[in-house]
Amino acid sequence: MKKTTVILLIAMLGGCSTTPNYDAKFGDAVRQARMKMTINPDAGNDPDQVAGMDGKSAREAVIRYQGTFKEPPPVTNVINIGGSIGRGR
Repeated sequence: MKKTTVILLIAMLGGCSTTPNYDAKFGDAVRQARMKMTINPDAGNDPDQVAGMDGKSAREAVIRYQGTFKEPPPVTNVINIGGSIGRGR
């Protein structure tokens, strides 16, 4: 019984290994992607207004966007094998 326990313990510890090469680079892909998506990291400190849309158009766009979440989209039958449904022959 002791030999079996020792062998099992050694086998279990063999699975525990450190991976310094992987751990050193863990998260690099996410950090690189985030940096590529950031146009201006200091945008919050810039006192100038954002160029592109006037206030009235931006407000209407936000209201229209928020209105799309008031009710769920209609259910549609995507799989329609064999013709139309609900029509008599």
